[in-house]
Amino acid sequence: MIKLIASDMDGTLLNDKMEVSDENAQAIRDAQAAGIEFMVATGRGVTEATPLLAAQDLKPAFITLNGAMVFDEAGELVVTIPIASDLSDFIVETLQKDDIYFEIITNKGVFSDSRVKRIQNVADLLVDLNPDTTYKLAVALAAARLEIMNINYVSDYKELLADPTIQVMKIIAFTGEQRDILKAPAKVFEATGKLSVTSSSANNIEVNNIKAQKGYAVEAFAKQRGITMDEVMTIGDNLNDASMIKMAKYGMAMGNAIPEITKLAWGSTATNSENGVAQAIRKAIRINKAEKSNAQF
Repeated sequence: MIKLIASDMDGTLLNDKMEVSDENAQAIRDAQAAGIEFMVATGRGVTEATPLLAAQDLKPAFITLNGAMVFDEAGELVVTIPIASDLSDFIVETLQKDDIYFEIITNKGVFSDSRVKRIQNVADLLVDLNPDTTYKLAVALAAARLEIMNINYVSDYKELLADPTIQVMKIIAFTGEQRDILKAPAKVFEATGKLSVTSSSANNIEVNNIKAQKGYAVEAFAKQRGITMDEVMTIGDNLNDASMIKMAKYGMAMGNAIPEITKLAWGSTATNSENGVAQAIRKAIRINKAEKSNAQF
């Protein structure tokens, strides 16, 4: 029986307009009505993620920042796994030395030091995840989305990191067409043995505490509810979904997933622009009905 479904957002639950479609939203409600819990597992911060679900009047539990912060259905913070301050300083210094744009996600929100680069990189992400979207449209969508993402702009990250009340949960670095420039810092961060380096798109790397991974967060959340990973379906498309795709019995790869995720997955579904999450949810409901039917004989 599938008792819990955890879905990624970008390239998965969100369509090419960066919205939760009506079909996906209805499927989530159908799952809940069938006794299956639904949660979101995203690399986004909670202030970026919740408005997009609230637009469909959905209030699920959230694994955010790849597992660094977990919120229950009531919006209460139940898990925090920050990056140690010395490692945060090291990451920032390394990226600045290489002149790579990055953002810092903290316990007090998302911080950027350039509004222009923020828009450019969100637009790059939109195009990368949805190749049919023109760059001009992507820029317009990115600029509009900033209004609901509650981004904080600072002139100097050093002042931010000097604040003793700030905990760094994730640092995400972006690049445009020169994607190879992220490989060197990624290797340096992984070599510490204390950092997890993943990505949600070909144009970024996401750096977390090595214990902050979606798979571990889903497992911990499920365990609190008496659910095993054999009773979990996970849905994703990119490298930061790998741990939860691998750890769940029913790991589902989106039709637009990168090859590495497709190889790890138990099954596959349609693309994010074709309501792939809804199709995966309906499959879960069918699996449960079949198991219940067999149990009756």
